This record gives sequence, structure tokens and C-alpha cells, in this order.
Amino acid sequence: MITRIAGKTILAIVLAGGRGSRLSPLTDERAKPAVPFLGTYRLIDFTLSNLVHSGISDVWVIEQYMPHGLNDHLSGGRPWDLDRTRGGLVVMPPFSNAENEEGEFAQGNAHALAQHAHLIREFNPDLIVVLSADHVYQLDYSEVIRQHIEHGASVTMVTTDLDDEKQATRFGNVRAKGGAKGGQVTEFAYKPDEPLGKTVTAEVFVYDADIMLSTLGNLQKQGALGDYGEQLLPALVARGDAYAYSMSGYWMDVGTLDAYLQTHRDFLDGKGFDLDDPKWPFITSSISRPPTRIEKSARLDAAFVCGGAVIAGEVVRSLIAPNAVVEAGAVVRDSVIQPGAVVRAGAQVSRAVVDQGAEVGPGARVGGQTANSRPSVIGAYAHLGEGAQVGPGQVVAPRTRVRAGEEGEKVQALDVDDRAGRK
Repeated sequence: MITRIAGKTILAIVLAGGRGSRLSPLTDERAKPAVPFLGTYRLIDFTLSNLVHSGISDVWVIEQYMPHGLNDHLSGGRPWDLDRTRGGLVVMPPFSNAENEEGEFAQGNAHALAQHAHLIREFNPDLIVVLSADHVYQLDYSEVIRQHIEHGASVTMVTTDLDDEKQATRFGNVRAKGGAKGGQVTEFAYKPDEPLGKTVTAEVFVYDADIMLSTLGNLQKQGALGDYGEQLLPALVARGDAYAYSMSGYWMDVGTLDAYLQTHRDFLDGKGFDLDDPKWPFITSSISRPPTRIEKSARLDAAFVCGGAVIAGEVVRSLIAPNAVVEAGAVVRDSVIQPGAVVRAGAQVSRAVVDQGAEVGPGARVGGQTANSRPSVIGAYAHLGEGAQVGPGQVVAPRTRVRAGEEGEKVQALDVDDRAGRK
């Protein structure tokens, strides 16, 4: 029942514990891996779907921030056939033990791995695949594992090339010797002030389990571990046996509001990948919904509209999620309307996200009209009153009621780095 690829025992660890503050307010009341994407998916679905199609069935999900909604979505691994008697999906919540009875939240992803070191040793894998839960891509991890074994690597970093080299400062930067799929890593820099180039880590790593655990133990004796880009990866690169695996195809780190909206635009423009390929379908928790209702007054242009939605207004280059409503006379452009949200008659929403259960009142205005307008967000279950206005780069916090004339008191400025990192 244990996952084996090329004769090696494999354990996958999905890091799903971070708050994701750069996606606020979408992450104010949910974990980032549970944020809806394209209406019917959650961000973690892409990692889990890639895992099961790659033949990896021993999957640990390390949680921390607001895990309840994420656990509800994971459903014990059932949607991905990971609900097994032995192995399968295992949720790893924060915990205390005899050495630390009060418990401790992880202070970075390397620290999260170190916290679970004794459990990893009990499982006794040969290789560990460590993954983030907020990236949108398609990848066969078994190919990465086979290359890792062939090289006898301590770590194999999956890499991708960004369109904009300036964005590389948000990621781990990699230089490697040539080769069609990447070679030995010669230089690594974690979020440098000046980029090494366009090649960055795609947050997919295959580690030799013994080397990873011993290196973490040695580093922990020296002080705080933080993220693995700070000490763990540089230490393994210094050994001379770290390798890169260059992936092709679409990849996006959906960790910022700009990136979140851009990824939806990319799929609307056909730049993404096939989500329903019979050989590699992307799987999510299935919920039965009624058909979409398109009224006579509706106008749709380059839109994704999900089951249960009601459209009577105008929708252009936008995503309308399940059970969302766009009333007659409302206009939604270049935006994402999340499940159960309502855009009332005469309202205009542009370059914005209206989160789950939120309401944009009659005649209200949300967002900017130009192509470079910063994203605007109406938080989950917030209510924007009739005629109220939320400009570009402005945010209404979840469950906040804003009447016309109260914007100065209740509408906040977007104050995080929202630059998109994309390929």
C-alpha cells in the first residue's frame, strides 16, 4: 500500500499552513489553499490532482492557519480517492508534545518540516516530495522523481522561467548547468534584491529523506530555520548535489491579488491548460448544483459561468461562480464574482473580486476602468450599499456594511505587494 516509484518509497508533504496575507481579504476567513479558483475549484486541488495522477498516494497536508474550511473541502481525501485504510491523505494540524506541551506554530516551511521530523522518520520514506498548495500548474511528479534518482541528488528543485525577470525577486532564484530538463544547481538566491535571471523555483522539491532530515537537524542547532530558501536549500546546493528540473507549460504562483485575477484572465484567454483532460482531470469536491439561468436581458462575452448562477446583466471577461447573481442592468467586467455573491441592478464591477456571499448594492461602483487599475476587493459577506463607491486598489473587509457616504471610514487601501509572478 506504500507509494513506490522507481523502487523508492515516496512521501508527499503539502505545506498548507500559511496565512497568505498578500491575498487578503480573500484569506481573512479561510486558509489560502481553500480560496476558490475558477468558481468550482480550490487552489489546493491542483497539487492534489497532480499527486494522484503521478501515482503518489501517501500525502500529508500540514495545516496551521484557519484549517476548518480546508478540512471540510479535503473530506478526508475522498474526492481524490485518497481515503484509504492504510496511507492516503493524512491531515497534520498544529500539535503539542511532551517536550513542548504548549505547542508551537511553524515559523516558516523549513521549520514546519523539522517539527514533523520524528513522524517522517517513523514513516521511513526514501524520498520526500514537498509541495506548496497555492500554485496552478500541471506536472507529472514521477518524472521529477526519476530524474532525481538518476542524478543521486540531495534535492531536485522544479524550476520555471518567468516572463518578467524583475518578478524573480519574489522567489528562489536558480542558476544551473545546461541540459534539456536542467542540470546541477550552481547558484541559488532566496528572494534576492537583484534577480539572478528569469529561472525560479516552482515550489516543488524532491528531497533525499535522510539528507534533508540530517541537514535540518544540524541547521536547527545553529538557530531558527525559517523558510527552506533561507538555510536548507543553500546548504544542499553547497554540497554540490542539488539539481534542477525545468518544467514546461503554464505555471502561476497565485499568492497575490494581481496574480489571482491574472490567472483567471489567462484561462479565459485559453493560455492555461485543459482542466478536464480525460487522462489528467483536475479533481475537486463535487457538489450538485442546479443549471445556470441566463435571462433574456443577459449579455455574455468571454465568460466562465458556473452551475446555479443567475445572469440577467452584462458579463465581460469575467468568472461568475456557483450560485452567484448578476441582476438586470448590472455590469461585470474583468472580475471574479465568487460563490453566492450578488451584484444588484445598475451596479458596476470592474477589475475586482467580489468574495463569497458579498453583495454589491444597486447603482454601486467597484473598481477601476483602465488596464493598469489595481484590483479592488469586496470581502466575504460584506454589503456595499446603494450608490456606494469603492475605487481601484481599495478593499472592503469581510462582513463589513458600507453605506454611501461612509466610504472614507470603512473602505481601506490595498497595502500589500500584489505584483504577479507568472510564466
